Amino acid sequence: MSKIGLMIAASARLGSGYAERLLKDVTPEHFARLAVSGQQVVDSNHPAFIYGHLSLYAPRIVSELGGDASSMQPTELFELRFSKDATCVDDPEGTLYPSMDEIVTAFKTNHEAAINQLEATDDDIFRQENPNEGMRKLFPTIGAMHAFYVGGHLMMHMGQMSAWRRIAGLGPA
Repeated sequence: MSKIGLMIAASARLGSGYAERLLKDVTPEHFARLAVSGQQVVDSNHPAFIYGHLSLYAPRIVSELGGDASSMQPTELFELRFSKDATCVDDPEGTLYPSMDEIVTAFKTNHEAAINQLEATDDDIFRQENPNEGMRKLFPTIGAMHAFYVGGHLMMHMGQMSAWRRIAGLGPA
């Protein structure tokens, strides 16, 4: 049994649970809207962008750990709207982003698959050199990179979500 994978997955489960709690009282009408404080629009990521963006990393984790991620591959629209190079924009008409249900389902389903793959992966895989050359200086091993994706990266975006909730008047979750 993988000891490294279990350690990484424990953090991932905690983060996924927090991500789910932060959706409390968020409506589909506000899911892809920038928060407004008084008369000022706050130029920060909204929930649609946050959860859609995070859903893109789970298939990468699964495939790089030797699993089959073919059923998890993002659509062209997800890639366009949520890649690391995409910009979060306000969507008052609800026409730019996929629906809240589609995004949240992709996030939850993909993250659960990634967590399961983390738990099932042999420790030797986590010790291998990071195949992502651009990220290798920061995260030299596969384990280090995927621990960041489901730990620090996820929680950084959950901080954005927590701030969005408070600005939107929903308070803490």
